Amino acid sequence: MKAFMDSDFLLSTPASRTLYHDVAEKLPIVDYHCHISPMEIAQDRKFDNITQVWLGGDHYKWRLMRSCGVEERFITGDASDLDKFLKWAEVIGKAIGNPLYHWSHLELQRYFGYTGALNKNTAMEVWELCNARLAASSMSARNLIRRSGVTLICTTDDPTDSLKWHAAIAADKSFEVRVLPAWRPDKAMNIEKPDYLDYIEKLSRASGAVIRSFGDLKEALGRRMDFFASMGCSVSDHGLEAVMYAPAPEQEIEAIFLKRLSGSSLTPGEESKFKTAFLLFAGSQYRKRNWVMQLHYGCRRDNNRPMYDKLGQDTGFDCINNVTPSAPLASFLNALEQDGGLPKTILYSLNPGDNEAIGSIIGCFQNADAVGKIQQGSAWWFNDHKIGMKNQLLSLANLGNLSGFVGMLTDSRSFLSYTRHEYFRRILCDLIGDLVENGEFPADMDILSEIVRDISYYNAVRYFGFDL
Repeated sequence: MKAFMDSDFLLSTPASRTLYHDVAEKLPIVDYHCHISPMEIAQDRKFDNITQVWLGGDHYKWRLMRSCGVEERFITGDASDLDKFLKWAEVIGKAIGNPLYHWSHLELQRYFGYTGALNKNTAMEVWELCNARLAASSMSARNLIRRSGVTLICTTDDPTDSLKWHAAIAADKSFEVRVLPAWRPDKAMNIEKPDYLDYIEKLSRASGAVIRSFGDLKEALGRRMDFFASMGCSVSDHGLEAVMYAPAPEQEIEAIFLKRLSGSSLTPGEESKFKTAFLLFAGSQYRKRNWVMQLHYGCRRDNNRPMYDKLGQDTGFDCINNVTPSAPLASFLNALEQDGGLPKTILYSLNPGDNEAIGSIIGCFQNADAVGKIQQGSAWWFNDHKIGMKNQLLSLANLGNLSGFVGMLTDSRSFLSYTRHEYFRRILCDLIGDLVENGEFPADMDILSEIVRDISYYNAVRYFGFDL
């Protein structure tokens, strides 16, 4: 029997252990997509207790607690931080097979020096240990980032954001980690939302462009992209239920946009045409600016309406949307390519059944612009567990160039989530080690080490053009 989550956790062969301990373990981290608060970095937030840093805003944990029958007041309600933690400890103690078990214990080991198992019997011991450690200055937001070996962070930011916290961080020479904005224009595209007209007014104010037409909208977005670029932005991201392709003439798009500005609702077909035009415009602008376009799709959000009305979005009521066919995605990329505007693009589907489809599509649009110009993104959200990560890596290896993969991202709101990179790197090294042990790839440690280094860190630095 192997020891519980020891130094060789998930590493099953001599080759995997060598690759991880001698190569991957020592590498820094580029966090090119996350939801960490730039304000908390700028203010170097300190946390009063483990509940604040662990359970606040983490809908992964909230879903598991609900699955275990925990009352909502211990999840998002008015229960004390201690009582919330005790409920979480009871839940995680029995979470066998769930990646949250591994992530939580990696965080306890790396940041708090706790190598035991958290459960209802050890809860108070862990609560007191973690809170005592959190009182130290070394556990502030900035120092947690430093301790994790992070060199650069891209946050997720709306086009109307002033980016004042990014400016404050950049001006503070005492903090060496670069924190850059990333462009997330979902609110400008989601024309069907009830608050869309309010958002357009907000975008008008931020951009200084009066928005009375689709052309005006593009002008406003272009101005904000220029501002984001001046703040170091080179990454965009879109959250989509599905990738659609419903092209329409500019005149028709203008009519659709004016209809919505008048306060009228749109048909599903009109929504699709507008969003197609929006994404085609955005993609062409990214190519012009040499930005990377990320498309996160396949999520059906806010399924439990009563809980959405009570708690809002990103509270644990989303699911996989498995209705995204390959044709619209391929047609969308092709339309950009025909106009010479296909930027470097990363595709993430929440549906694990899309792995092979993505692998076949990205192969149609690769060229010498960049190694792996069109990427399959890392296993995302409901898939960033051991099996999901391994399946994504194997699919990419089978159908494309695994050695050119840009690797893991955090996609988290927690400053402790950087152990997800360790989790990924262990799985990566174990997969490669298996291929070597099975005689499917030579035991050339120079080549193997280069592959591991690149996937873990250097491919992302080169692909995004980060100056590190």
